[in-house]
Amino acid sequence: MDLIISNNSEIPIYEQIKEKIKKAINSNELKASDILPSVRGLAKDLRISVLTVKKAYDELENEGYIKTVQGKGSFVVPRSKELMREEQIKIIEKNIGEIVKIAKTNDIRKKEIIDLFKFLYEED
Repeated sequence: MDLIISNNSEIPIYEQIKEKIKKAINSNELKASDILPSVRGLAKDLRISVLTVKKAYDELENEGYIKTVQGKGSFVVPRSKELMREEQIKIIEKNIGEIVKIAKTNDIRKKEIIDLFKFLYEED
């Protein structure tokens, strides 16, 4: 797993780390029981604070993506397909919310958005 972060991004570094690991897990690049780089090792590789990596790992653990075992490291936990599906639906809801906000701000009718969505969905 290549973990590339941007120091110029508006997104905090810990959040970039967290999102890239989540993406690797959701895409099956990282599988259940895979071990993540140590907090110290990743901090050294990325040339960032250990606390920044720890914060990302803590949030991943709180969200149920990884499990940290003292003295052994952090591991990807098995994820149910239902939970993964629910998380994807949550992302879709957030994006649709943004679309609705943009449409309302610019007086774009709901039918136009629905037609556009149908067109794009059918295109695949």
